[in-house]
Amino acid sequence: MSPAEPTEPDPGEAAEPSPAADALPAVAPQLRELRRRASLTLEAAARTAGLSPAHLSRLETGQRQPSLPMLLTLARVYGTTVSELLGETVADRDAVVRAPDMEPTRAGGWTYWQAGASGRGMQALRVHVPNGAQGDIVRVHPGEEWLYVLKGRLRLHLGDAVHLLEPGDSSHFDSLTPHRIAAADRGGADFLFVHTLLQSPATALCLRGPTQGEPT
Repeated sequence: MSPAEPTEPDPGEAAEPSPAADALPAVAPQLRELRRRASLTLEAAARTAGLSPAHLSRLETGQRQPSLPMLLTLARVYGTTVSELLGETVADRDAVVRAPDMEPTRAGGWTYWQAGASGRGMQALRVHVPNGAQGDIVRVHPGEEWLYVLKGRLRLHLGDAVHLLEPGDSSHFDSLTPHRIAAADRGGADFLFVHTLLQSPATALCLRGPTQGEPT
């Protein structure tokens, strides 16, 4: 199926890097396979993730590369993990993850390392976000998120409130609160990030850019 191009710009697409910027060859076929496994049409999956069908189609054919926030959203839509979206497999659910086994993955300017085993009810990541990368992405979804700043300063938008987090600061919040994360310093920020994985393809999610009246 080859849906028509949208007549208006896709708000999620503007923040995407070019296909050559962050090559993730395993993502496209995995996105398509996991969507089909979840028994979702292209239109239904796109609507749940807050994307246009044309944009999701481009992700599934490898014409566009997803950002890390988009990978998190699609993982929740399909009831899986970012690791599975990337084609990564873990043989055993080990209780310990060794530092040499944490391979960096880059998406949409962000760099992250899996800090926990796949297939769990929570997903733990160590994240580096450069200044200006994906700072306009607003996310809304069921669940909880916890983050702890390791290095640099992080600007966290929660609803109408804006918080500047220093190293050692943390935040634990309901993910139904519209939230946006961005580095506040030129050198970027490093933080630990834990979020719940709701294993339901029917979960309502939203990924979009800021609208009028929201904090920037």
